[in-house]
Amino acid sequence: MSVPPRAVQLNEANAFLKEHPEVLYVDLLIADMNGVVRGKRIERTSLHKVYEKGINLPASLFALDINGSTVESTGLGLDIGDADRICYPIPDTLCNEPWQKRPTAQLLMTMHELEGEPFFADPREVLRQVVEKFDAMGLTICAAFELEFYLIDQENVNGRPQPPPSPISGKRPHSTQVYLIDDLDEYVDCLQDILEGAKEQGIPADAIVKESAPAQFEVNLHHVADAMKACDYAVLLKRLIKNIAYDHEMDTTFMAKPYPGQAGNGLHVHISILDKDGKNIFTSEDPEQNAALRHAIGGVLETLPASMAFLCPNVNSYRRFGAQFYVPNSPCWGLDNRTVALRVPTGTPDAVRLEHRVAGADANPYLLMAAVLAGVHHGLTNQVEPNEPVTGNSYEQNEQSLPTNLRDALRLLDDSEVLAKYIDPKYIDIFVACKESELEEFEHSISDLEYNWYLHTV
Repeated sequence: MSVPPRAVQLNEANAFLKEHPEVLYVDLLIADMNGVVRGKRIERTSLHKVYEKGINLPASLFALDINGSTVESTGLGLDIGDADRICYPIPDTLCNEPWQKRPTAQLLMTMHELEGEPFFADPREVLRQVVEKFDAMGLTICAAFELEFYLIDQENVNGRPQPPPSPISGKRPHSTQVYLIDDLDEYVDCLQDILEGAKEQGIPADAIVKESAPAQFEVNLHHVADAMKACDYAVLLKRLIKNIAYDHEMDTTFMAKPYPGQAGNGLHVHISILDKDGKNIFTSEDPEQNAALRHAIGGVLETLPASMAFLCPNVNSYRRFGAQFYVPNSPCWGLDNRTVALRVPTGTPDAVRLEHRVAGADANPYLLMAAVLAGVHHGLTNQVEPNEPVTGNSYEQNEQSLPTNLRDALRLLDDSEVLAKYIDPKYIDIFVACKESELEEFEHSISDLEYNWYLHTV
């Protein structure tokens, strides 16, 4: 007799609590539209009840702006009485929080209607609906993220970030020094604790590299044959990095462009597709001759402009773009070329994959993945042929054509007939409403530069 799914999950809880009698609390986590982790903290004695019955949280959790305020124009707030939905655990996400002084565990949740079906406005559900289309074709997504971030000082200057002093030398870094091992050594205790914490939590982080600006680093996640799990790992990794750095008396930022004149933070995603036998359908000695690869590229490039609001969801996101910072600004692709939007690494034939290089680290991983996979599926099913691959510097060969600001990106998303076939139009309406609300507030603010320019000169 097969064991009922709820009993299987209860076994997971029982095993964890038995293995970790020291755990006092459990954080129940759910990522909102902006990828910000929210939820509740419970005592360990309540964990079984969570597995059996779930927990209630308001549907408006998915109508919050970047400041955590409900955007009423979404219809998920007062219009429905700020009503609750029910959240259930995501299997295999129960683990310790290594940074806590009081032993605490964490558990990822996903929201459902009271009747049981998944709640449409949960970004994880948005992704699940796209992944389901690949399941129907007998295809499995294999994916991995590369996440960039800055370590920053906890004491900022006039609200502006600055690099933290090195725990080794006491000096603040000021030079670029990409891939410099010595810079890893300067912050070795914090960075090593991040990798060890990831291992403890089951997050497959396999490398940290020094990136292109002072105290900027990148963590590479190992590929997994589960698109939703890959996104779970990315969400949990951001939380881990923030908390481990704080333990080392430093802050972190995943803001797309925290410093003028320095590289921004990106969130690259690598994708390959496995058939029913577990073979990569992009495998090829000559990638340009692989029809599945070409069609996937063609679909992603065709939908890229309309996807930009998901890839670059904030006003600041668009400040990251610039040729000198390796951020692509047009729908183009190439073989082993880091100046293009879609890079095809040319290693061994069975390792051929797509590297999507457009999104910022401020993107919600679930929505980013949903947008990219929508393009892949569109390309495969409609046999969309891409333009010719770019060789050399794409910035010198292609004019900027992707949206350069959030308002234009939202218009393209709202008007996209292709993305509306993959992402529930009701969800697109909610996303656009939230982001337009943020835009309105931003555009009504007055910047320091405006005062410097205009206060005494006009």
